[in-house]
Amino acid sequence: MMSAQMDAAQVLTGAGLDALLQVLKSRGLRTLGPKIRAGVIVYEEIASVADLPRGWTDEHSPGHYRLRRRDDAALFGYTVGPHSWKQFLHPARQCLWQARRDGAGEQPHFEPEPSDAQHFALIGVRACELRAIAIQDRVLLEADPQYRARRRDTFIVAVNCTVAGATCFCASMNAGPAVSDGFDLALTELTTSSEPLFVLRAGTDIGRAVLSELPRRPASDTEIARAAARVEDTAASMGRQMPSEDLPQRLLRNLEHPRWSEVAERCLACGNCTMVCPTCFCTSVEDSSDLTGTQLTRTRRWDSCFSADLTYLHGGSVRQSTRSRYRQWLTHKLATWPQQFGTSGCVGCGRCITWCPVGIDITVEASRIAAGESG
Repeated sequence: MMSAQMDAAQVLTGAGLDALLQVLKSRGLRTLGPKIRAGVIVYEEIASVADLPRGWTDEHSPGHYRLRRRDDAALFGYTVGPHSWKQFLHPARQCLWQARRDGAGEQPHFEPEPSDAQHFALIGVRACELRAIAIQDRVLLEADPQYRARRRDTFIVAVNCTVAGATCFCASMNAGPAVSDGFDLALTELTTSSEPLFVLRAGTDIGRAVLSELPRRPASDTEIARAAARVEDTAASMGRQMPSEDLPQRLLRNLEHPRWSEVAERCLACGNCTMVCPTCFCTSVEDSSDLTGTQLTRTRRWDSCFSADLTYLHGGSVRQSTRSRYRQWLTHKLATWPQQFGTSGCVGCGRCITWCPVGIDITVEASRIAAGESG
């Protein structure tokens, strides 16, 4: 539960951040955070501050991502990579149940997959990603016991963004760059020439308990002001903007707009945008058996509304064209999701723009269709 009053800001050094990781691990949590692998920043298990992408940032544009060196030693001086926290809370593959037949003629007996109650500490969660987790909570907490087991007791260390990527548009989605709720601890990094320095606030009772075990000192007014200014500068330098005025209704009034066909000529229907999206939750199930036919396994896996098989019914797919599948994705994300769940399905992280092989930009397409423009 969030505190009714804003906790006093503290200052944590790089050594203090390392102490934080050790405290979380001592509480039985898997510490997951950003690290560099295969030329991208991914989220994996981290053991210490040494695993973090010190001195690295990322370049984004439609269909383009590159890492490059910063001129300082910032630990969180990047935006987002292809991974989202969804991979841990709602994994790409999940066994649902198994059925086993012990002998010929015997009736099979079913064995539900036990809850996978791993306990996570997520380190470096951005404001847009916090919003995405809250959206998945709204959709999956009650419906999915596996998600509920993973989400329970998850400790979140959020990071206020101090750099905006060229494909970011969280400010226009009211999803960042400053974190507001949903975290246990929130950091703002102040880059210095000597060591990492963080202005830190606690957001929950468990966050305060962890904070009490860390080496820290009260933040000065100057440090608090510097932290706030860095986040404000990030909001002002956002690379993209989503139109906000009456967007759902304007999209739904333009379901036959010619722009749907124009973008479909470029779209590969590869599903990259849905795979990197932190809120998409479409899944399919598949059954497999062993060679003897005595054991059957049902597995759930991520799927995409860009797949023709997702809506396959007897006789064919409901959405047979790329045009119809792209329209379904964009209108669900921005127009009908609010009707279902009370909020947009987009958090403005920009991943779908960066990781689209042909550089399709959701902000451009939504703007042109909503405005009734073509070409």
